[in-house]
Amino acid sequence: MQITTDQVKELRNATGVSVMQCKKALEEAKGDLETAKIILRKISKQSADKKVGRTLGSGIVASYIHSNGSVGAMVELLCETDFVAHNEEFKALAKEIAMHITALAPEYLKMEDIKEEDKAKAKELFEKDLASKSKEIHDKIMEGKLSSYFGDKVLLEQAFIKNPEVKISTLVEQANQKFGERTEIGRFVRFSIN
Repeated sequence: MQITTDQVKELRNATGVSVMQCKKALEEAKGDLETAKIILRKISKQSADKKVGRTLGSGIVASYIHSNGSVGAMVELLCETDFVAHNEEFKALAKEIAMHITALAPEYLKMEDIKEEDKAKAKELFEKDLASKSKEIHDKIMEGKLSSYFGDKVLLEQAFIKNPEVKISTLVEQANQKFGERTEIGRFVRFSIN
């Protein structure tokens, strides 16, 4: 099947990935745009995994203040070099993440940041509903409830406000691939008047 430049351009506009990677993904997907997007997500994840050990020596701090002035956020988006940190697309990604934090108010960056006492309180909350269940079913349901409950509170697990099909962690993985460097969210803070 012949892949057209319009198909490559459409996939590039949708993903921000290089023209060559978009062309390869479309060829592998036999021209199917949605399948090509899935292929690129897998490549992004693999690319991010390969870069885990690299040093994050640069980055930027971005902020977003909502139009009413009563809520805002700051985020530290880290990368390996100043070259990427000063890239306009990198800065735009950091700003988008800050806007997302402002809107969805995550409490934790990643699942590992959740304190044991917070987990214990959540388990206590769900325990009443599961009292009549067998041990095996109880544990599976509890795991699902905790995952869902904390998934809404963990930044990397949240669905991106501008595209609910993509999690914040996926945006970061795509940045790894797009910029060719390890990219990671360092810290964030959200301020609110009310």
